[in-house]
This record gives sequence, C-alpha cells and structure tokens, in this order.
Amino acid sequence: MLYHLLYPLHEWLGPLNVFRYITFRALYATVTAGLFVFLFMPFFIEYMRRRRLGQVIREEGPETHRDKAGTPTMGGVVMLAAVTLSVLLWGNLTNPYLWLALGTLLSFGALGLADDYLKLSRGRNLGLRAREKLLVQGVLVVLLWLALFRGLGLEPRLTFPFFKNFRPELGWFYLPFIYLVVVGTSNAMNLTDGLDGLAIVPFMVVAGVYALLAYVAGHVKFAHYLQVPYVPGAGELAVFCGALLGAGLGFLWYNAHPAEVFMGDVGSLSLGAALGAVAVMVRQELLLVVAGGLFVAEALSVMLQVGYFKLTGGRRLFRMAPLHHHFELSGWPENKVVVRFWIVSVVCGLLALSTLKLR
Repeated sequence: MLYHLLYPLHEWLGPLNVFRYITFRALYATVTAGLFVFLFMPFFIEYMRRRRLGQVIREEGPETHRDKAGTPTMGGVVMLAAVTLSVLLWGNLTNPYLWLALGTLLSFGALGLADDYLKLSRGRNLGLRAREKLLVQGVLVVLLWLALFRGLGLEPRLTFPFFKNFRPELGWFYLPFIYLVVVGTSNAMNLTDGLDGLAIVPFMVVAGVYALLAYVAGHVKFAHYLQVPYVPGAGELAVFCGALLGAGLGFLWYNAHPAEVFMGDVGSLSLGAALGAVAVMVRQELLLVVAGGLFVAEALSVMLQVGYFKLTGGRRLFRMAPLHHHFELSGWPENKVVVRFWIVSVVCGLLALSTLKLR
C-alpha cells in the first residue's frame, strides 16, 4: 500500500525513491511485523487467559511438560495478522507471488485454527484427524500448483543444489513433489513445536535464508551471476519473508522459556507451509532440506520411530519422538535442548547459503 501511495511521488520528493527498493521494504516489513506482535500479543495472552483457553498436553508426553498445561495457545493468530498487515503495507500488491504466498499462509492458518478450536472445545488433545488435515492440505497444494504452473506458467523443473545445469523436468510428477515440499514442511514445523522457543528460531533462520534467495532469484544480474533460476517478480517475496522473520522475532519475546504463549497449529502449520510455498516459487525446493535440516530431522525421527515400532513389535528406536523429546529424556534440560537445536539450525542455514557459490 505504501509502495503504491508514496513511490509515485518520488519525482516531487526525492527521498520517497527508497520505496522502489525491495531491500528497504523488506527491512521495514520485518520491523513492522515484529512490533505488531510485540505490542499486541500481551492483549491476546490476557484474552486467552480470561477465556481459559490453554494448551492441552499429550498424556504420553514427558512428565516435565505437565506444568505447561493451560498456557495460552493459538498465538499464531497474532503472527498471521502481523504478517498480513506488514505485507499489505510494504509489498508491491500487483505481484502475484506475494498474493500466493499470503494465500498459502492464511489458508493453512485457517486449517490450523480449526484444529486448535476443536482441541480446546473438546478439552482434550483431539483435533482434526490426520487424514482430514492431509486431505485439506492436498486441496490447497493443488490450488497453488494450478496458480503457479497453469496460471503463471512456471516450468516444472527441479533445481539441484551444487549443480549448475542439472534441472530435470518433472511434468505431472511435480504436483506430488510440491505436495511433499509444502505439506512436509508444514507438518515438520508442527512436530518441532514442542518446547519453549524451539521451532520459532529455526523458522526465522529459514525465513532469512529464503528472503535472500528470493531477492537473488528475482534479480536478473544476481541470478545469472550465481547461476540460479531467474524468476521475474520473485524478489518481492523477500518482503514476505521479512514479515515472517519479524513476526517470529516478536513471538520469541513471549515464547522464550518459560513460554507465556504457544503458537498452536494455526501458527506452525501456516508458517511451515509458507516456507514451503516460497521455496517452490523461487525454484529452490531441495535446498529447503538443507536450510530446514532441523525440521527434517524432527520429522524423520517420528517416521523412523513409528516404522521401527511396527517392524519390531513394540520396540523403540528413540526414547521418545520427535527427536527433542529423546534428548529431554536422556537428561538434557529443556533450555539446553532448545539452544543446541538453535545452533544446529543456524549451521544448516549457513550451509544452504554456501551452495550459492559451491556449484
């Protein structure tokens, strides 16, 4: 909105020319979203406390988590509002990628909101069934695929990190592939969101990585120099990623141990899906495995645990899954698990950025 209102006036007022630059608008999208969450989250927390709408703790979870029961949840609502406002203020609203990213965020957020509402209304950890969520997520991914590859005409080619010219075309197989990327990232972040502050910092790391990748992909000179796919208009997604990063910073203020609020499925499902959608739009889907290595490890630990349990007739590979619970039950204090996982996520982010030159 500000871009459309103020940039046309730069001929009469020179300083307004800064609204032309994506980097400037991405920076202030970050600040705006962060301040919004920081200022409005206390009101949301108080509202949830008055309504006695608190987190439901799984009975099979670690005993140390019992005291988290009743902590206000669904803080992702404030984060989604912050990202939406920030994007509308600082984004170029004629850019289709911006609307698709925002649409993915809000549609997956609506799914997560329904899941959270059912859990709270039933008073138990019983929300939507897994198959119901996967079905809705599948429909949303199909809509995204139609918009990108039928509407905007993107080629269904896959980009491999570390390789310059190896970009195979997947054709119709690209649809199940992006389903795996978007839905997998969404659910992996949901699984990671199990300790105070654990999921939000890796999320911010990946959002920062993809803010840079989006800017590079949308800049013809940088894209050609670094030999990454050039996607005209994708640079505007840096504004979206900046808003995600800012909302995460504001949320961390209240989610740090001991957490005053949890993001809920409305936050984790939507934020993870947004990262997956951005990765698809900037044609760096596989790099998400590197940048989001912590999310991948958490999701794999659950799949391995379930598979091993079934194959061995009840034996466990980990003390408990997801992976962070395994380290908790191994004797690591919660804060140590969280901070060490943060360190791993930062290393993964740096490795992902290094692939821009290692080709």
